[in-house]
Amino acid sequence: MPRRATNNPRQLRSKSCGCQHCVEAYPPEQYGDRKKRRDCLGSWQARYRDANGQQKAKNFPKKGAADAFLDKVRESVRAGSYLDPKRGEITLAAWWQEWWPGHEPERPTTRNRKLSSWTAHIEPKWGRRKLNSIRTTEVQAWMRTEVRGHATQVKVRELFRAMLRDAVVDERIPKNPLDAVTITVASPARHPDELRPPTEEQYAQIREAIPAWYRPLVDFAHETGMRWGEIAGLRACYLDLDAGAADVRHILVDDKGTIVRQAMPKTLAGYRTVPLTEVAVEAARLMLERLPASTARSDVSDGLRPEELVFRGPMAGESRLLKGERVTLDGALRGNNFRRRIWIPAIKEVGLARLIKDPVTGREEYWPRIHDYRHAVASRLHAAGVSEKEVQLFLGQERGGRVTWLYTHGTEGAADRLRAALEGGGGPRHLRVVS
Repeated sequence: MPRRATNNPRQLRSKSCGCQHCVEAYPPEQYGDRKKRRDCLGSWQARYRDANGQQKAKNFPKKGAADAFLDKVRESVRAGSYLDPKRGEITLAAWWQEWWPGHEPERPTTRNRKLSSWTAHIEPKWGRRKLNSIRTTEVQAWMRTEVRGHATQVKVRELFRAMLRDAVVDERIPKNPLDAVTITVASPARHPDELRPPTEEQYAQIREAIPAWYRPLVDFAHETGMRWGEIAGLRACYLDLDAGAADVRHILVDDKGTIVRQAMPKTLAGYRTVPLTEVAVEAARLMLERLPASTARSDVSDGLRPEELVFRGPMAGESRLLKGERVTLDGALRGNNFRRRIWIPAIKEVGLARLIKDPVTGREEYWPRIHDYRHAVASRLHAAGVSEKEVQLFLGQERGGRVTWLYTHGTEGAADRLRAALEGGGGPRHLRVVS
């Protein structure tokens, strides 16, 4: 084994130093006069070889720091845990530019949520910091004092932790400082009144306050418990009114203000066939009588194809002048517009609206929500004696509670029992065509 160099670390000569060695290296005739010194001001260069045998060097202001660094590097090389310090000096913003293209989700909602966590929370605080300078205690204090809300902390920590986890895999930092960071805000506890869906009488009041065009939509939601994106994205080719069934295959999502079609529902369990009651069948038939839909079966890559949608707004197909250009309105339903212009005014009109404010984040929402139709359907089925497993499959949940997941199973004839249970909750409401 070769002997260790006796001049490692070595002191580098400085143009600003006036010691004998620096004056000889940088003559005053070329670099100007300097005050004479006995001790050199030059930095100390620690030279070492990495695990691949390549020559590396790093400078330090003091000899003791250079010696300590050499001892640490030599030990890590022998132990096989060596990491090139320069790889960890990349900023978090620069690492994001390398990391994000390989981890960008395909689902618009997931992608936009992660982008929001990065641009609104992580980048402003940590974007300029080097990866190897991020410490657990700093992140924990930031999480507690600046990131508000349980859900926000969960999503921000999830993204930040994934970025630094891959930095460890990429051999840029030795360990992930986010592994020990905890969520400091508890999940908000809600009063039972905020979780309980409206009664059938209250739903009837809301329905009467809904504009006539949209009543079939709320009837369909009340009978099927389908998610908003599933109802808005239902296509005529996946609707069988004679058999009383609707296949959930495609959904509509809002991608930063643009409605796009997405193939996969929220979970794989979302792919399902929903049995329809007479009320749901009549609601869908009424919408198709008002605004016929194409039964063509297009692919997601073909775009939105609004002419295939069962539920659309009353302005579908109309031509409007927009920014100097004549455009045809697609009529695709937008959740935010429906909630703001149709749903909230209706629940206010009947006196059911109750504003709920999160005490931590200050976010506000009105009860009841359009999503509460799912809870109402689940309650009706439970009251009719349908097993929790069958309700889970009917609603397209990936899995229910732990007991349901472990001990109950779907059985044959579930679709017929579900339809019968829903039919038994009250006689069908008769609809008529509204021009």
